[in-house]
Amino acid sequence: MRVLVTGGAGFIGSHIVTALETAGHEAVVFDLVPSAASVQGDVRDAEAVAKALAGVDAVSHQAAMVGLGRGFGDAAAYVGANDLGTAVLLEQMAEARVGRLVLAGSMVVYGEGCYACAVHGVVRPGARAVPDLDAGRFEPPCPQCGAALSPGLVAEDAAADPRNVYATTKLAQEYLAAAWARATGGRVISLRYHNVYGDGMPRDTPYAGVASFFRSALERGEPPRVFEDGRQRRDFVHVDDVARANVVALEAVAGRPAGELRAYNTGSGEPHTVGELASALAAAQGGPAPVVTGEYRLGDVRHITASSRRLRDELGWCPRVGFREGVERFARAPLAER
Repeated sequence: MRVLVTGGAGFIGSHIVTALETAGHEAVVFDLVPSAASVQGDVRDAEAVAKALAGVDAVSHQAAMVGLGRGFGDAAAYVGANDLGTAVLLEQMAEARVGRLVLAGSMVVYGEGCYACAVHGVVRPGARAVPDLDAGRFEPPCPQCGAALSPGLVAEDAAADPRNVYATTKLAQEYLAAAWARATGGRVISLRYHNVYGDGMPRDTPYAGVASFFRSALERGEPPRVFEDGRQRRDFVHVDDVARANVVALEAVAGRPAGELRAYNTGSGEPHTVGELASALAAAQGGPAPVVTGEYRLGDVRHITASSRRLRDELGWCPRVGFREGVERFARAPLAER
């Protein structure tokens, strides 16, 4: 199978390229970053995308502007890179009659994760209020009675509720891909990544993940700065497992029903707190202990952890890199400069 990997020189994309080649497939790298082994181009450039699609059987769409960024100040940049870029890609795929797509989705489309109230059962809390955050009240209360909630694993049938610009663009990507599938008879899988980490993460950028923030601080000899109280629950999944999930999805997408999008959570299934990650990284590097700052970022959610049962049951994927092993490897792995 010949696969076009948009963003194939990036963090996750480069690992997908390696995994595809290991599985015996041919990867065509399409990325803004020039290299001898890639096609340089922007997914918003229809002509460049059309050339890259020549002779391709399927597309792995990883090119995107990621992370929470700088609030609303870069909204247009996110929409341009993520949604316009996806629209151009899909338009050219329709022209080239390339009918298989695996999309880099994200858990951010859910907003807050799955919560249960002892009285009202499963509930969806609203956005956390600034006065509560300022006062250090980080846990969202039950929207019906104000009681404390218990976080759980979110499944793919949870309602979408994006809480920031990036999340909104990731949901729009899925809607665009679903519309393309219906219009063309295409087949598409969206892998909703949870918190991906591993070698090759970009360093020192507001668009990187929290694992990269912590690693960058430790390399400077500084303690990792943990926002809120450090008890935010996340699902940290190693990039090697995410790359394998993409290969599995690319091999399976041809067998999906035409004209629809199927979403799969892609996570480790093992919730850990942000504070646990910071402490584990600091210990693995022998660096200074984390500092819990009480700071917060508007647009962040409190708890979001995955149920990846659908991906396991339907496609036979399961993670292989556990939290302890993954963190120890990541503590010594090189970071990228972008």
